[in-house]
Amino acid sequence: MSIALSAESTIDLPKELLSQFQIVTVPFTLTMGEKTGLDGEVTPDELFAFTDKTGKLAKTSAVNQFQFEEHFRALLKDHDSLIHISLSAELSSAYQNAVNASQEDEFKGKVFVIDSRSLSTGIALLAIYARKLIDQGGKVEEIVKKVEARIPFDQASFSLESVNYLYKGGRCSYLAMIGANILRLKPEIYVKEGKMVPGKKYRGNMATVVMEYVEDTLNMFNHPDLENVFITYSTVSDGLVDQIKARLKKAGFKNIMVTKAGGTISCHCGPHCLGILYINDGAH
Repeated sequence: MSIALSAESTIDLPKELLSQFQIVTVPFTLTMGEKTGLDGEVTPDELFAFTDKTGKLAKTSAVNQFQFEEHFRALLKDHDSLIHISLSAELSSAYQNAVNASQEDEFKGKVFVIDSRSLSTGIALLAIYARKLIDQGGKVEEIVKKVEARIPFDQASFSLESVNYLYKGGRCSYLAMIGANILRLKPEIYVKEGKMVPGKKYRGNMATVVMEYVEDTLNMFNHPDLENVFITYSTVSDGLVDQIKARLKKAGFKNIMVTKAGGTISCHCGPHCLGILYINDGAH
């Protein structure tokens, strides 16, 4: 049985990795004033420039049910079934829209939608695991169960330069934003039960903060599956990624993949956002 694998553009993978793992994406839509474009075509730099100029965030629109139906229909022309791994239902309506599409008569028993309870390359980690199981010849229902079993261990977190973008996006209160700016705090956010929640707060220059965040994350989530890890960022200073790669290599990770966050994720996190993401179930 031929099984297709898909996700929304919020998986934050470049074309090379999408091709390598045979993942097909369907894009979110981004609107900056009167200009509208697709996630993947609109760059984070364009989004940041729009916010700097207007003081407003670009608007992100989830994939709607009709778009999912078209996406599923196209993939099922060449496959018997399809596994779609979606951005956390706590963060977007995309998951429910995908579920609604999958319940149409033509897709019943063929399309299986998974709520990743994650974002960005946290979704990618699950998709890569699904691809491995597909290539091993697993049955679609068994693959879905195995992927869902790893979701609670999907460690997704980021270090932010400021909370300004979180405030503009309604994910941070005014008082918290003012307090963080006055104290020059650089917060960590991580995904817990599908939601973005605040973590530790750091002080200092961004390079020092990021390395402290990496160390703290490795200490807190200290039972990793060492097969794959992502370094995902919106913007980053020269040389910092190499330092992080060296630290992750020392920790024993085998495949260290570096990706740039797409427009939808960058729009909510802002510039100078960087995270390390891996599945924290080393006994798996």
